[in-house]
Amino acid sequence: MTAPRFDGLQDFVRYLEARGELLRVTAEVDPKLEVAEIVQRVIRQDGPGLLFERVKGADFPLAMNLYGSARRMEMAIGRPPEQIGRELIDTFQRLNPPSLGRFWELRSTLLKARFMRPRMVTRAPVQEVIEPPQLDRLPNLWSWPRDGGPFITFGPTITHNPANGVRNFGLYRLQVFDEKTTGMHWQSMKGGRGHHHEAERRGEPLEAAVVLGGDPMTMLSAILPLPEDFDELGLAGFLRGRATELVPGRSISIPVPANADFVLEGVVPAGERRMEGPFGDHYGHYSEASPFPVFHVKTVTRRRDAIYPGAVVGKPPQEDKWIGLAAGEMIGPLIRIVNPNVVDLFASDDAVFHNLLTVSVKVRHPLESFKTALNLLGTGQLALTKCVVMVRDDVPVRSFGRTLRELWHRFDPRDRMLLLPIAPLDTLDYTSFEMHVGSKLVLDATGEVVTTGAPPTAIEDPALFDQRIGAHRVLDGGFVVVQVKRDPRAVLEKLLRWDGLGPVKFVAAVSDDVDLDDEGNIVWGIFTRFDPARDMMFERQEFVGAKPVYGGRVAIDATWKPGYPPPVTMPEETIRLVDRRWGEYFGDRLARRARGRW
Repeated sequence: MTAPRFDGLQDFVRYLEARGELLRVTAEVDPKLEVAEIVQRVIRQDGPGLLFERVKGADFPLAMNLYGSARRMEMAIGRPPEQIGRELIDTFQRLNPPSLGRFWELRSTLLKARFMRPRMVTRAPVQEVIEPPQLDRLPNLWSWPRDGGPFITFGPTITHNPANGVRNFGLYRLQVFDEKTTGMHWQSMKGGRGHHHEAERRGEPLEAAVVLGGDPMTMLSAILPLPEDFDELGLAGFLRGRATELVPGRSISIPVPANADFVLEGVVPAGERRMEGPFGDHYGHYSEASPFPVFHVKTVTRRRDAIYPGAVVGKPPQEDKWIGLAAGEMIGPLIRIVNPNVVDLFASDDAVFHNLLTVSVKVRHPLESFKTALNLLGTGQLALTKCVVMVRDDVPVRSFGRTLRELWHRFDPRDRMLLLPIAPLDTLDYTSFEMHVGSKLVLDATGEVVTTGAPPTAIEDPALFDQRIGAHRVLDGGFVVVQVKRDPRAVLEKLLRWDGLGPVKFVAAVSDDVDLDDEGNIVWGIFTRFDPARDMMFERQEFVGAKPVYGGRVAIDATWKPGYPPPVTMPEETIRLVDRRWGEYFGDRLARRARGRW
């Protein structure tokens, strides 16, 4: 597929609409809760992108779900994302060692490197209108009832490192406090957070530009998990085959994307904090209110026909599923540059990416799987990964069932498990009850077979063994999941020693809001709700010197626990409102279709 030329968000909207991948909603909608309920229904039905033309209290149309399918992601970047990944790693491997012949063979790819340098322009569509900040005129989303207010949810932010001038372009949420002030939710290990840390060390304010809209490659580049100090806008130019055009900011010294729809120019002062949140986030729970830096908007520049982009996050699947999967396909192969024994890796979208990483490797040396896992846990955004499962080079890492079968045959907690009790975690992870800090788990299923024979496919009904247990399911690999009504630790302690489990190696307890008929929901319910060091139990456990030694069955308490933030749910009145108005949004014919499949 040849990448079409998009000179801005308007071009991409028209492109999707012409191909039946976008619908316009002409009925007035409320950005508080109503829009989020509409969009989530459409996403779950594999529906189209949406352009809300009349948003209550706002002066601009709202674009949603533009990247909410594999089809539209491919349209946005012009080719399958895995093709980009293969191109990047193939270029590196064929140039190592370099030679004139290989440079000649790769000349077409190498010529694209000239587009990595952004091109400065003096006039730009994003500066057709220059005005003082009135953020309340924007269709900012209030997605969940306990949210602390309206948020800008798809506004990548440009900052420059005060020490060396290196640019970062990253996506962070911004709670709108008033017409000219927002929070700046700089998460752990993010580039903008590092720049602000350096600015505060110097006692200086940090200039920032929030970019709303623009061509797809610019917007998506902010989400790519690139190495620190790698210019996202430079990579966007390389992938686009055309340099990213920048124009000088009007009230700040930062150059900004020329084809954006809006740019919010301002500063983040040193030392200023304000309570930000709660916010219903990617984990499907609220992140509670915490002090974060404050962004003061000085000037807003925009197109005359500006479109405002937004996104809803919450319990998977959401639009970020498709963005995250594509980002992994594009950038994931580059991991092999520093880990040549890695064959493939997959960050599970069902586990919200950071919570479960499966890696297939060639093991050439004793314990090389652990060495590789530790290396990955020190690499970029992978440093925020909570659980890593290492498998052999012929195992398809995107199959959760196959991963569980490998653990059945090749895992033993005694010498094929690594538990790191203290390590950095995603800012959004709440399971350790301490922001930014938790534990990590590495399970090694690359060694020789330790369990022969097929795993169990059924067990005795555990509800007859303990009335505190509700439904249960036996997954591939004999991995047992039980819904526990109360006292999960006590229930798991009993199950670890219950003969009715047979040869089962793993048993996980989940809460009753986890749908045991939906494997993706089970993965979410387990991996977003347990901290390995706090919530794992073993049939046998002892210390040999300072070394913990584990044996027998492994139990995981993945239930919702007192002190966890509540899961996000939509109020019944909002659900009934959207039920009643569905025909207004899409018309009778499309409404009937939308209730089934798009």
